[in-house]
Amino acid sequence: MSEIFDLSCELIRRVSVTPHDAGCQDLLAQRLARCGFRIEHLPFGEVQNLWATHGEGCPLLVLLGHTDVVPSGPESAWTSPPFAPTVRDGRLYGRGAADMKSGVAAMTLALENFVGAHPDHRGTVALLLTSDEEGPSQDGVKRVVEEFRQRRQHIDFCIVGEPSSQTQLGDIVRVGRRGSLSGNLRVNGVQGHVAYPEKARNPIHEFAAALAELTAEVWDEGNEAFPPTSFQISNIHAGTGVGNVIPGQLDLQFNFRFGTASRAEDLQARVAAILRNHELDHVLEWNLSGEPFLTREGSLRDAVTHVIKTQLGITPLADTGGGTSDARFIAPLGAEVVELGPTNASIHKIDENIALDELERLPALYEGVLSQLMAPRESI
Repeated sequence: MSEIFDLSCELIRRVSVTPHDAGCQDLLAQRLARCGFRIEHLPFGEVQNLWATHGEGCPLLVLLGHTDVVPSGPESAWTSPPFAPTVRDGRLYGRGAADMKSGVAAMTLALENFVGAHPDHRGTVALLLTSDEEGPSQDGVKRVVEEFRQRRQHIDFCIVGEPSSQTQLGDIVRVGRRGSLSGNLRVNGVQGHVAYPEKARNPIHEFAAALAELTAEVWDEGNEAFPPTSFQISNIHAGTGVGNVIPGQLDLQFNFRFGTASRAEDLQARVAAILRNHELDHVLEWNLSGEPFLTREGSLRDAVTHVIKTQLGITPLADTGGGTSDARFIAPLGAEVVELGPTNASIHKIDENIALDELERLPALYEGVLSQLMAPRESI
């Protein structure tokens, strides 16, 4: 088979369930070191991070990915073992086949091929990998970026290899992501017997009107780049499990996905005002896991669009949908950031897979963008 197939399979065989890397980064570091890359390992806690660079100065273009995967779920549900790469009907199956060991393999090969063809390329090209993208995302790219800030490390361009495509390779390029703001709310009441409600205070009843107001609120109208802010409740719990006890507290988890039409602090203030207006005895804790970002039309988007049109014959849709990714940590460094990777229909699912023809095209896509932005001017 091909080099991209062999390397993808080698990575899939490694049981790198987050936060473990299982030697994936060492394997890739050894390959890049042979091509003249400077290798730096940045471990934090249980998390492994790899920073491999070639060249000097600006501009700096980073290919960003992760070597960790989500758990397989029950292996008995898989048609073939999740960490034994298997080909069926023109597709490669295995945990991480799409998210994102194929992308990591393709980015590695693209860098090898690019520096082989252009050893005197412009600026610096780099690969940044973490084993903490699928987990808490605290000791991965987030911590690396803190290190970069101390070093005054600027990044000009970043391509994230997340599976961004929808129905065919290259049909969607993520040019931004919504922010994610989560809340853990506890509403306090007084536990008691259901036959004596006058001696208790039911937090479910007290919270009901506030809940209706929160879910009916229009937080913003969105804008040209992002849809309106979404408010969703993910968990709600109250009660002891028996039918004759008024609960003493209610616990609720909720999440905002918001674009640039709102700010996190404004959403927090509006929620606080609603709870205060309903005179609830409550405790509310917030977690802002990422601010929204948007890469507007410019050098990186132009290069990516040109390569997709040239190599794949389609015009990609610039989109800001989906969840969050490590791109949210890179964008605040001032970088132009896009996400470009394989189709995402099977990610995190049983029998995760990637089409072999899609896999074979990935390295050339990344190498094409590298050439557009980083090759010596006389060779473009």
